Amino acid sequence: MTRAKGRWPKLEPDQGVEDATLLILEWLGEQGVGAMIRVDAERMREGRPAWTFASGGGPLSEGMQADGASVAECVGRHCSS
Repeated sequence: MTRAKGRWPKLEPDQGVEDATLLILEWLGEQGVGAMIRVDAERMREGRPAWTFASGGGPLSEGMQADGASVAECVGRHCSS
């Protein structure tokens, strides 16, 4: 992380990216990138992938979005794009 502020995730072996998601969002903001993660209750009730991770602005030439059934799935898809 640039300008690290002593924020390091305490990752549990079974948790993975969920523990680091807020740190990822904060780091993106520090880089001038707007980012969000949200859950859509309607899609959840319908059994569709309810989570969305999106980012844009700053050094990104185009916005990016990934949907998934869990935080780990959509953040993992977004970060590997």
